[in-house]
Amino acid sequence: MRVIASLTTLILGMLFVAPATADIFRHVDKDGRVQYTNVPNDSRYKIYRRIDTDNPVTETLTVRAQYFSQKTRNRFEEQIDAAAKANKIDPALIHAVISAESAYNPYARSRAGAVGLMQLMPATAKRYGAQNRMDPAQNIQAGVRYLRALMNLFDGDLTLTIAAYNAGENAVIRAGHRIPPYPETMNYVPLVLKYYKQYRKRM
Repeated sequence: MRVIASLTTLILGMLFVAPATADIFRHVDKDGRVQYTNVPNDSRYKIYRRIDTDNPVTETLTVRAQYFSQKTRNRFEEQIDAAAKANKIDPALIHAVISAESAYNPYARSRAGAVGLMQLMPATAKRYGAQNRMDPAQNIQAGVRYLRALMNLFDGDLTLTIAAYNAGENAVIRAGHRIPPYPETMNYVPLVLKYYKQYRKRM
């Protein structure tokens, strides 16, 4: 399936030309090509997402979280606790990120090339000392080191830290130290926050 217009590019463009609230419309043609626009000129375009550019996370606050059992979380508890202690990060936050990133699957792979429990990209793994990204202990240690670096960069702001873990620190900086208006990131941040809130109650 081919995408004619990049949704991310479209949304970024809207930030500079659209009013505070704008809608994104989507149409899939007979050849399977996906087209996005904020100025639909054809009735075949259907509403895809409502964007509030003053608060881009607003529309995703009802995102559903699939909470994982204590048994599932315990599989990597020793490695998580060690990384949490070494980097002074709440283990509940690490569990929240792993829940959203890989659903505790150490063999998880993304189309972008991220792998493992904390979905490390090659450059991030190398930067934070994971020689084998598929090794759960190394994956967790490197991912948590990255979380700590982001937390330091954004002065402990949890929302920006989580956004940067998903979109990259430069994307958050370019967005004016706000959540970048990417659909994936706008869903990711409230999802991790929901996990974190629940796991803090249970741990």
